[in-house]
Amino acid sequence: MKTNVVKDKTYTFALRIVQLTRQLREQKEFELAGQVLRAGTSIGANVEEALAGISRADFIAKMSIASKEARESHYWLRILRDSKIVASKEIDSMIEDSEEILRLLTSIVKTSQSAQNSKLRIKN
Repeated sequence: MKTNVVKDKTYTFALRIVQLTRQLREQKEFELAGQVLRAGTSIGANVEEALAGISRADFIAKMSIASKEARESHYWLRILRDSKIVASKEIDSMIEDSEEILRLLTSIVKTSQSAQNSKLRIKN
């Protein structure tokens, strides 16, 4: 089976988010845990849905949602670091991963939109 980098990275990221959520719940940070869990696991879920998309527009829409969720995850991870709820050394690599995922998703969306727009111009 062919490897899909964004699918693999978002799945691994979601697993790390689940572990972080457990840690936050042990610290009684329930509200933040819920926010981080929803945003961080939804990235991969939307990528999976996009890969099963019924059209290019559906693919782009789901990947766009995944990109927005990656941006939200990045926000919550920075909040956790900067508020010192989680130590920098524990969360910095997750922040880097979220940035990498965001770059990948942004590139996928832009490339897909560009390809879709060029097909529309050819038809017209």
